[in-house]
Amino acid sequence: MEGTYKPKSFWSKPEGVTGAIFLVGILAGAGFLLFNVLPAIISLTTSILGLAGIIAILGVIIYMALDSKARTLISYMYKSMMRWVTGLFIEINPIAILKNYVDDMTANLKKMNKQILKLRGQMHKLKELMLNNERDIDAHMSEANRAKKEENRQVVILKSRKAGRLKESNMKYDQLYRKMEVLYKVLKKMYDNSAILKEDVADQVEIKEQELKAMRASHSAMSSAMSVIRGDKDKRAMFEMALEAVTDDVSAKVGEMERFMEVSEGFMNSIDLQNGIFEEEGLKMLEKWEKENSLLLLDEKHELLLDDGGSEGTLDLNEKMVSKERVVERVNQYDNLFE
Repeated sequence: MEGTYKPKSFWSKPEGVTGAIFLVGILAGAGFLLFNVLPAIISLTTSILGLAGIIAILGVIIYMALDSKARTLISYMYKSMMRWVTGLFIEINPIAILKNYVDDMTANLKKMNKQILKLRGQMHKLKELMLNNERDIDAHMSEANRAKKEENRQVVILKSRKAGRLKESNMKYDQLYRKMEVLYKVLKKMYDNSAILKEDVADQVEIKEQELKAMRASHSAMSSAMSVIRGDKDKRAMFEMALEAVTDDVSAKVGEMERFMEVSEGFMNSIDLQNGIFEEEGLKMLEKWEKENSLLLLDEKHELLLDDGGSEGTLDLNEKMVSKERVVERVNQYDNLFE
């Protein structure tokens, strides 16, 4: 992830929007003020003292505009102020945002578990329906064979047709079951990966929150400003940038969790077990998701979609959903961002 992540510019962040609004306001206010005080400024140029004062002010402005260190300092102060103002209205602290995502993932995992149980129940019903049909097919064919020996052509035709219709229904049921089987495998794999992701993020937040507090205590805003002026990398800013990278990645993965839950729920709601069909819209949602890239499943998604359920034996629908226990010492997938 560290190779593909591109840090957001200040202006693309929430505090950047605030900064842009303030900048427009400052420019508009400066223009209005200049327009109103322009006669007074012109009158000042008639005296040597006033002219000297205006030239001194212009000199300071030009110096600040041309000097890179002065520009950097003003930019740093302005961005810091905009972050503070933005923080009064919306949450921009990456640690707090990550904590919210952990809560979201916990809630999503509970919903996903319910969906898995619901899908498992539908699959049990469908399997039972297919088995009942198989028994009825055998019964009808036995009666048809007996009627054939007795030369009862009417019963032979009737029982044969009934068996044929049931066999046709089972073919539809089998196609539906295979779709549900793939959906079940994907849901379960996504549940497992999401549970690990939640623990990873929870671990990272717990550790990095303490590190950030220590860094802020020993690394004041003034020392950060001096580091920026000297052209050195601000350690605190680099640390917070790494946290933002984690936040963006987790945000995308939480979004994928929620989108797939919508897709799976839409598909399940479209299933009519009685008639062995699913609505076209539910199937389109599932097929659209199959074509998208997955952050949570990565290369596993392709393998799961190719697997029709028969490559690794019978799917165990009675398997219990096991909650992941927290592992204290584990290599975290986000650790390399902070190196």
